[in-house]
Amino acid sequence: MIYSKYNILSKIKDSDSHFIVNLLSGNADILSKSEADLTLEFKNNGLNDSDFAKELQEKGYFSEPSTEKKNYQKAYFDFVDNRDSDEVQIFFVPNYSCNFACTYCFQDEYSYPKNDLCSEVIDSFFAYVVKEFSDRSKYITIFGGEPLLVNPKQMQMVEYIITSAKNHGIDISVVTNGYYLEEYIEILKKGNIREVQVTLDGTEDFHNERRFLKDKSATFDKIVKGIDVALSNQITINLRMVLDKMNMINLPDLARFTIAKGWTKSEFFKTQIGRNYELHHCQSTSLQLYNRINLYEDLFELIKANPEIVEFYKPAYSVAKFLSENGELPSPLFDSCPACKTEWAFDYSGNIYSCTATVGKSDEVLGTFYPEITLKKDIIEEWQSRDVTEIPECKECSLQLACGGGCGSVAKNASGKICSTDCRPVKELLELGFAAYFNNEIE
Repeated sequence: MIYSKYNILSKIKDSDSHFIVNLLSGNADILSKSEADLTLEFKNNGLNDSDFAKELQEKGYFSEPSTEKKNYQKAYFDFVDNRDSDEVQIFFVPNYSCNFACTYCFQDEYSYPKNDLCSEVIDSFFAYVVKEFSDRSKYITIFGGEPLLVNPKQMQMVEYIITSAKNHGIDISVVTNGYYLEEYIEILKKGNIREVQVTLDGTEDFHNERRFLKDKSATFDKIVKGIDVALSNQITINLRMVLDKMNMINLPDLARFTIAKGWTKSEFFKTQIGRNYELHHCQSTSLQLYNRINLYEDLFELIKANPEIVEFYKPAYSVAKFLSENGELPSPLFDSCPACKTEWAFDYSGNIYSCTATVGKSDEVLGTFYPEITLKKDIIEEWQSRDVTEIPECKECSLQLACGGGCGSVAKNASGKICSTDCRPVKELLELGFAAYFNNEIE
């Protein structure tokens, strides 16, 4: 018996207790300091015949290498089978233009095709989607730029997308800055709308300093009104706050604002946190940007001082939130990059891309669906092969089954290779997560 290569063992933040997590065996435990020390002693010197050693063995924290290899292979095949049957999210960009001039826009330096969207392109898009994803559950997300712009042609084309999707029995989601959400309510009601993602970067003053119109006009009040109207029409809103060091301090106030509005009590309201980071290009200075762990460290401390935040947003801290809510670990994550597997992106010019992080970049085009169908099959296959079994740095990493190799686009930007790492601070996130969600067990 040897110490499993997939164990994650560390000290819980602000506690003498430790945790041990093994995604392959599906077990997690809180250990006293003496138990953690003894586990490391067993790692170095081998197991004895104590009851504690037997428990560690039974839970897969110590295993025969041949057995662990077989379990890994089975888990991997199960993961691939499940991924191959998972729902596909298909992004469609009707335009790259935008009425906002956000301080951290990463698309503002892209160069875009000058042609406009027409019904012929939309028909070709649906013909491609229906044929190529005929055996997969799928939904379409309208993306941008800003897709919900108010001009007659744009509104006509968005309505055509939504009604075409409904005719094909496909749900629609929308990612919008929310400024013209109220104007689009009647159009949205014509489709099977799964959710509308809207961004508020804080309460009024904070938001308006970051997300304003191109003429510098404020946007907060109009967005809030649009959210109110959407919720009253039972359209699900996924409210997103993009965090960096400039607006993190305002998170408690935004949480209190949404609570006071009654949004957090609505079954049609949910939230997510975005991290403002360097993706291709970003106007914010690097001093304002968080790395992943620093963001969650600050978030952890902010929630301790303002516990009402969790009514607005409850951080995942890697797998800690899932474990606390479900009483079990999620399945091993062999791949956290959905590109060309469970995510694709298409745009109004007829181009096909791997995901939202690459859409609109001319050097990331993987093919076309209009005016003819073409595919760069070798590059697509490279995206599809990317997982922890193909990334050299992942193969011996104990965190691989919780990390999944990270984002392929970020990894490619950094290294020039699709099959390279975008490492996640799994251990450090779990240190925070066990402290946040398992206080009773620790005590």
